[in-house]
Amino acid sequence: MEHIYQYAWIIPLLPLPVTMSIGFGLLLVPTATKNIRRIWAFYSVLFLSIAMVFSVNLSIQQINGSFIYQYLWSWTIHNDFSLEFGYLIDPLTSIMSILITTVGIMVLIYSDNYMSHDQGYLRFFAYMSFFNASMLGLVTSSNLIQIYIFWELVGVCSYLLIGFWFTRPIAANACQKAFVTNRVGDFGLLLGILGFYWMTGSFEFRDLFETFNKLIHNNGVNSLFATLCAFLLFAGAVAKSAQFPLHVWLPDAMEGPTPISALIHAATMVAAGIFLVARLLPLFTVIPYIMNFISLIGVITLLLGATLALAQRDIKRSLAYSTMSQLGYIMLALGIGSYRAALFHLITHAYSKALLFLGSGSIIHSMEPIVGYSPDKSQNMALMGGLRRYIPITKITFLLGTLSLCGIPPLACFWSKDEILNDSWLYSPIFAIIASLTAGLTAFYMFRTYLLTFEGYLHVHLKNYSGIKKSSLYSISLWGKKAPKFINKRLLLSATNSNETISFFSKYIYKPNENVIKKTRHFSTFFEKKYTSIYPHESDNTMLFPLLVLVLFTLFIGFIGIPFDQGIMDLDLLSKWLTPSEKIFHTNLQNNGDWHEFITNAIYSVSIASFGICVASILYGSIYSSFQNFDLRNSFVKMGSKRIFFDPIVNQIYNWSYHRGYIDIFYTTVLTRSIRGLSELTYFFDRCVIDGIINGIGVASFLIGEGLKYIGGGRISSYLFLYLFYYVSIFLLVYFLNL
Repeated sequence: MEHIYQYAWIIPLLPLPVTMSIGFGLLLVPTATKNIRRIWAFYSVLFLSIAMVFSVNLSIQQINGSFIYQYLWSWTIHNDFSLEFGYLIDPLTSIMSILITTVGIMVLIYSDNYMSHDQGYLRFFAYMSFFNASMLGLVTSSNLIQIYIFWELVGVCSYLLIGFWFTRPIAANACQKAFVTNRVGDFGLLLGILGFYWMTGSFEFRDLFETFNKLIHNNGVNSLFATLCAFLLFAGAVAKSAQFPLHVWLPDAMEGPTPISALIHAATMVAAGIFLVARLLPLFTVIPYIMNFISLIGVITLLLGATLALAQRDIKRSLAYSTMSQLGYIMLALGIGSYRAALFHLITHAYSKALLFLGSGSIIHSMEPIVGYSPDKSQNMALMGGLRRYIPITKITFLLGTLSLCGIPPLACFWSKDEILNDSWLYSPIFAIIASLTAGLTAFYMFRTYLLTFEGYLHVHLKNYSGIKKSSLYSISLWGKKAPKFINKRLLLSATNSNETISFFSKYIYKPNENVIKKTRHFSTFFEKKYTSIYPHESDNTMLFPLLVLVLFTLFIGFIGIPFDQGIMDLDLLSKWLTPSEKIFHTNLQNNGDWHEFITNAIYSVSIASFGICVASILYGSIYSSFQNFDLRNSFVKMGSKRIFFDPIVNQIYNWSYHRGYIDIFYTTVLTRSIRGLSELTYFFDRCVIDGIINGIGVASFLIGEGLKYIGGGRISSYLFLYLFYYVSIFLLVYFLNL
């Protein structure tokens, strides 16, 4: 068993060969590398699958052996200072590793087809593999310095992936916004790390926890300074996990490709902040003010995210605010000390939200041939509706993901969210009421998204649109025979003589270069299927396969945390998984209960979710489906066009949600403009005052020198005259001053 643990260091290194091979290939032999570009998708999936096998094997050993393994080696030693690198294998590490690898594999398979027509295909897979390596390195880190290094690498990958289509100004601005916002949290994280090292003299988690606990119990450290350092550590998690008030980067990050949204902003990168808080929870638990602050931030975030999702028109942005709200639930659970419930919801939410994001990508993929290659149109729910008839598989998978996030049994998120609600009632009734209200809002805005997308009638008129069944080079998938693209006849004919390659947001679809076609390799036909020329069309099998796999996780992953032991078999697999953590948190993570209490609590939570679903069905159902109904304000109408009710409160709620709570406007007005104004004032002071004094002295010296040059003529009579003139002038000045 220890033999397996000794080779756990290979997990974060496995995705790196793909990144390095693509990078060196594009640098040294770019033509050959691009000609076999599909093979890199295969290797990306292969190496990450090996990492997944290692992670699953380690998790099985965790469940059976129930112990923690750590391996360290010295990196640098100087006098009393020693910095060690290594890896730590515990339940938290194994959970995160499985999440990263399983979701990552599904996203990579999905991306093979989704990004097949993009010029940056190779660059995309290089970034993705590097991101997976960075995340795996982060979760296996054994000390704070190592975490900080991989933390920054994850931030770099996020910057590159969000701004993948950097030629679009909105995408370039989004990645800059994410980078700057995360720098605020990262700076706080670095200060917190240095502060705890100053107090404890160690970066290693085990030594850090033991030393700090002794200092707290013996009053050997200033409580205010310790609280400040803990707050700075938490600031890093606030930025990375999009918690209030550093959440503003997350909705704009949806400008990246949809697979990136599924991987980074649903299951992995935003979970890095959750991971950090969970890892450092033994530090936070001995500082009550920090625990209260964490739970408060979680409550604010979950409510704010839910309210901001109510009126969004962009399907990915609506899911982004949903992610923000669900991460708030997890942060609330950590703040109230419910470690088990937090990790449970982290698992269930990751698979459900990855399913929803990939489902949204399938929807966008089906809408692009109709509305054009523009995210403003293909992601706008106002142009959707009635898609259930065209993309039935995507519809079923999206519906199951929606029901899971709403908390409907027996889907995954029901078990974990219900546990968080129960624990919050024991901690604070106020927090529990807010969390329960937000559960109803979650059901409302998620079903609103589903109804606007799939129910009713398609809002785009197709009578002037004619499609043909046509396959192209860029739709040939590694996992299937060919993925036909439906190309507008007019657009195809207009570009017959063009040899340009396809850009993702290109207005036209061009024929590929014949030389490239000859060099393209065709692979197996395992996922071959027949297509029709109906628009919108269902996604290819390469994209549907990850959706179906994630549906299985959404259906069954919640059963690992059923908190019952009825004597026949222990169903609570999650508690057995987390057993080694009991030694760290000095608590019993078992959550056994009786069926009567469970059913009572479940009826309460399901009733709230059902109420939200019913309200959404009434306001956005097929009976009232019309082009205007994506607007919350226009939902209070009769069947027809006569308005019977328009409450100003509804208008305010809509404006609050649609304008993102005015938080971006506040930041722009108060922070951006004030900082820019201060910079302009500083620039003016530097140029006109500081430089003015220096330049004035130089100019004065020049003028005086020029004047004296003409005075020095070499005549003694002139010198005597000037001497007498100065002498008389000074004498008269002194005389008059003494009067």
